Amino acid sequence: MEVLREIYIPDSTAIVRGILRRKIKQRRIAGKIVIHTLLVEMFERMTREENRVIGTIGLTELERICSLINKSEKDNLSIEFTREIPSNYRLYRFERVEDVDKMLRELASEWNAVLITCDPTQKLACKAMGVEVLFEDIRKKRLLFEKFFIDKDIMSIHLKEDSPPYAKKGTPGRWKFVKLRDEPIPRKLLEEIERDILEMGEIEEDGFIEIDRPGSSIIMLKNYRIVITRPPFSDGLEITIVKPIARLSLEDYNLPKRLLDRLDTRAEGIIIAGAPGMGKTTFAQALADHYLRKGKIVKTIESPRDMNLPPDITQYSKTHGTSEELHDVLLLSRPDYTFFDEMRDTRDFELYTDLRLAGVGMVGVIHAASPIDAIQRFIGRVELGMIPSVVDTIIFIKNGKVSKIYELETIVKVPHGLREAELARPVVLVRDFLTGEVEYELYVFGERTFVVPVKKQYIRGGNRVLMTLERTLAKYIPREEFEIRLCEDGYIEVLVQPKYLNSISTKVFKRLKRTCRKYGVGLEIKPLS
Repeated sequence: MEVLREIYIPDSTAIVRGILRRKIKQRRIAGKIVIHTLLVEMFERMTREENRVIGTIGLTELERICSLINKSEKDNLSIEFTREIPSNYRLYRFERVEDVDKMLRELASEWNAVLITCDPTQKLACKAMGVEVLFEDIRKKRLLFEKFFIDKDIMSIHLKEDSPPYAKKGTPGRWKFVKLRDEPIPRKLLEEIERDILEMGEIEEDGFIEIDRPGSSIIMLKNYRIVITRPPFSDGLEITIVKPIARLSLEDYNLPKRLLDRLDTRAEGIIIAGAPGMGKTTFAQALADHYLRKGKIVKTIESPRDMNLPPDITQYSKTHGTSEELHDVLLLSRPDYTFFDEMRDTRDFELYTDLRLAGVGMVGVIHAASPIDAIQRFIGRVELGMIPSVVDTIIFIKNGKVSKIYELETIVKVPHGLREAELARPVVLVRDFLTGEVEYELYVFGERTFVVPVKKQYIRGGNRVLMTLERTLAKYIPREEFEIRLCEDGYIEVLVQPKYLNSISTKVFKRLKRTCRKYGVGLEIKPLS
């Protein structure tokens, strides 16, 4: 293998991506390596301020490079730090690392040096200026963690230092937790995987570091969503990598025609709910694709941005923008539907509500153990009477399928479980969309909000109890002067013309009450208006 002997000037990408260190290890270069002090200062500033991950990687790489060269027994390689700047850059203010890289290209041209880079644009610029360049394209390289995705049905891998690697295999709602191998992963290997992820997250066109904190990072890389946690936030270095195993269309869910018609014509405040890992985001992606095919303008709010969508759909990051900025952008860009993935805190619910009341079609994705829990997440954050204006359709996902659909409406009535007419008030009805039956009522009583299940109780004996009551009462009151009806809450109301109320003696009332007790129902006698 030929060994190159030159003056080498690495730019930021050659240092951060580990290219220079690998070339030194492979003994592919020999001569003088010149590191500009502006790069050191830039990495230091990034570590302290704007981009902690890249700054830390850059400084760590420089330390490793110096250590490699100092340990070398041969004199064919040396390192030097310089402050020299080309004449046309003397008054230039270097605010970004890209500015330093441009200056290094000019310096390589003046010194007749070889510029080391893995930036394709930098390579083209060097060729245009006649600067010799040592380029390595690492955009297509295989990621270190991809060796753990040994089967196509692996949904996610879970790596922690000094523990064996595990994986979830299967489909949403139908998966099992399996051990990939018995040998634990050493911290050093996990650090290499972390480093590889962070480096590729910066250079891949479809990769970016979504969240970067001292104790945790969230990275979107290709189709992977990666969560990294570090001590002291966690008790050890841990990496979780989630990969979508299927991209479905709305037709794959075999939805009822009534629901499809509602989604196309009436539903504008949609909540997609379900437990973690049940397929909420997969359904949201299918619905977004459906609206896009219908000619709708679709945008998303995500944190992190992990929905796999066509480029026609713009994906906004809640992490890199404020609620006010998202509000202004979405109102001015006027989308037909905005998908809000992973609504968590009160600010998320307020933004969803504000945009919906402004006329934007909203689709929210939230964690909920049951369909009614999705509605209860809005209680206390939105005035109760406004909830049906904000949310009109609840779609609950379980095991990757639509298991329940609710619609909401507000009426004025006596709440379920109360008897007095003067207690009538606005009540939010939660109705099963397919059967039309009311399953829950939401209302305010005093200062508390109640969520009451409404179930049609089974009456033992069926209509027999009604016939028995009618025969008993007809002995004392003409049949046309009273009505008997069964209420939804399991009570029987006997409505009697006021002039015949006195005809119901205590003895008659006890007989009626005894009959109802036999069948396990309550009894109320009221005047018939």
